[in-house]
Amino acid sequence: MLSALWAIPILSSAAPLLDEQTEALIVDAVEAAFELDLYNSRCRQDRSGRRTENLNKALASGFRMTVIDAQDDLFPEGYYRDVQERMTRDFLARLRAMGGCAGAKEAKLRNELRARYEQAMEQLEQFP
Repeated sequence: MLSALWAIPILSSAAPLLDEQTEALIVDAVEAAFELDLYNSRCRQDRSGRRTENLNKALASGFRMTVIDAQDDLFPEGYYRDVQERMTRDFLARLRAMGGCAGAKEAKLRNELRARYEQAMEQLEQFP
């Protein structure tokens, strides 16, 4: 009985084996959810993280992974905190370049971020 346990392969990652196109879609969805939640937090005082939570549910049910698993396994930084730090830094630089929240609101950045997020979620939902 004990010898049979040695035959079970141990995976180093929580993420299932995915093709490059699926990985890219998941990365895009994670970035889209993160940016929309960060915009809402910074410019609308909505700190719910609702989009990331919804994405987490979709990833857990469809891919057996979480947002943090995706950040650890699919992003070049290889560690979720480094990924989140980079995405925050990049987004805040973009926000500054637009003139802060006032400029972003005028440019309708929220609509752009929401459309990107919704498109990514629709594509994820098409997987079996």
